[in-house]
Amino acid sequence: ARRELSALLKRAPRVAHRRAGADIIDVDVAEVVLGDILVIKPGEVVPADGIVSSASAVLDQSALTGESKPVQLDAGTPVWSGGTNAGGPFELRVTASAAESTYAGIIRLVKAAEESKAPFVRLADRYALGFLGLTLALSAIAWFAAGSPIRALAVLVVATPCPLILAAPAAIIAGVSRAAKHGIIVKGGGPLETLARVKVLLLDKTGTVTSARPQVVAVETFGRMSSDDLVRHAASVEQVSVHPFAPAILAEARSRSVELSFPVDVREQTGTGIAGTVDGRRVAVGQLPYAAPNTPRTPELRSIEMRTAVEGSSSVFVSVDGLLEGVLLLQDPIRPEAPRALRSLRAAGVRRIHMVTGDHPDVAELVGDALGVDRVFAERTPEEKVEVIKVVRAEGVTAMVGDGINDAPALALADIGVAMGARGATAASEAADIVLTADRLEGLLLATRIAQRTRRIALESVFVGMGLSLVAMVFAAAGYITPVAGAVLQEGIDVLVILNALRALGGGGLVAPKRAEAKGLAQGLTSAHRSLRPHVGELAALAARLDSLAPRDARVQLEEVREMLEKELLPHEREEQETAYPLLGKMLKEEDPTGPLIQTHHEIHRLTRLFGRLVAQLPPEGPRAEDLRDLRRALYGLHAILMLHFAQEEELYSLFEA
Repeated sequence: ARRELSALLKRAPRVAHRRAGADIIDVDVAEVVLGDILVIKPGEVVPADGIVSSASAVLDQSALTGESKPVQLDAGTPVWSGGTNAGGPFELRVTASAAESTYAGIIRLVKAAEESKAPFVRLADRYALGFLGLTLALSAIAWFAAGSPIRALAVLVVATPCPLILAAPAAIIAGVSRAAKHGIIVKGGGPLETLARVKVLLLDKTGTVTSARPQVVAVETFGRMSSDDLVRHAASVEQVSVHPFAPAILAEARSRSVELSFPVDVREQTGTGIAGTVDGRRVAVGQLPYAAPNTPRTPELRSIEMRTAVEGSSSVFVSVDGLLEGVLLLQDPIRPEAPRALRSLRAAGVRRIHMVTGDHPDVAELVGDALGVDRVFAERTPEEKVEVIKVVRAEGVTAMVGDGINDAPALALADIGVAMGARGATAASEAADIVLTADRLEGLLLATRIAQRTRRIALESVFVGMGLSLVAMVFAAAGYITPVAGAVLQEGIDVLVILNALRALGGGGLVAPKRAEAKGLAQGLTSAHRSLRPHVGELAALAARLDSLAPRDARVQLEEVREMLEKELLPHEREEQETAYPLLGKMLKEEDPTGPLIQTHHEIHRLTRLFGRLVAQLPPEGPRAEDLRDLRRALYGLHAILMLHFAQEEELYSLFEA
């Protein structure tokens, strides 16, 4: 356990900034006592549990709780050690020394979990004593039956232990080597053998089944500004922001190909919002009380509140010259390959899949439903995750997959700990038995298949070798094989089983053959989806604001949507059907999914034609009241089917990049 403990300790702060009157004194964290006032600088790890003494603080607690969003804490709010200051400096009144704080407790949990974890039982160990006893008994019987020690010697000579001491380990090490070629680091043969027998899988949420990188999922405007203009103004200000949502807003601007302006006179209130002047207009971006403090609670705002509560998304409001213009909704998206990987793991023999997270129950349940897990354990601290491991181990051999510091104790205690290592915490990687160097759950699926095939080959080598040895021992006991002939026969059996064990180095059909065009095609299609997604989101936004638009403005925007559908969307769908779908069919021979996707294309084409006809029949002055119902139905229908269709395709396209 020394390696994971050293990784945890390396992250732990060594120095605390104690405030004494007007002075700030750097002291060793061991000298921090109850009642001290500490100054936590931006980017620093909180060294001890305490209470916020400043007006507010913004903390990234994902390493402790798994919640991906930064948390704003007001004065008097308790703070756990181990979180990272994601805002400006703040003061903390210490309520527990560093040795008694939350972070130190996690370190103790990892140590206790490692010490209580049962040792790996190696495959060869299960059969060695039985084989030894059988060999000695048979040689003794041969000696006493024939009255000659030569027969006993012949039995002992042909009783080769190589299937156990050479062939089985050779197969296991070959499997470890095979896994390493695919970016899967297995820390020894024992974990590989145990992974082959896993029946229960526990998953962390943030960074494991989700990407841990917020993404703009919707742009809602309130009628006076287009969604592109709203994103342009927000992204222009966010260019100089340090908030974790800034990269997502800038990525949305890039996907819409909008031209940004550099802001001037910028003021950022950490954790609350940022304001600046863009092209002569004052733009504020952030929480509603910051962006537009005097805005009444309208039905549109209530709808946004309801949506964020149900979906677990975050809202970023945008005002221009003091008027609320719209809101950006951000979410931590589920990894595209995750649902398919979990279904394949079930097919590979995993009976139960649970999700355990420190996140809010509503958010966790939403993600769990999308993934099809059996049970969701939400709002679990590191200590409670360890208790969950202890409970579910009764269901079978258990694997835990995680990436954060808060997962390290559970990773250390589970029968198999699997860390997402590309961006995960070092502590998680050190505490785990297996590390996936690529942050893709398909790596876990491949590791499981390699482990199962390796174990099957190892068992074949053991049983075939022992079986041949037993037959030879019987013949030797009967006097048909001399010691010299037995020695030659033993060597032949050894060579046979070792050669069989080395088959674990081969492919075995576990990985689909790579096609040169697949990766480039996947990148092109994903890029096309990224550029089309804002337009798809605009379908629902336009449907929601049709009532508030002037008829002529409504007609202009409806014409723009029709042009986008006919000149951008439909050509993209045709290209997919002609290029990507045939390749998918070749890769997934037994389970070709392209039939339902093609049917979805037909429905998209039908709705597009219907919408085009509705727009073409509008009078020059714009839609009448009786036209709005059918237009809204067509827009909402297109939005729903396209969002679902894009999600299905991106899950399948992830195979191209695997």
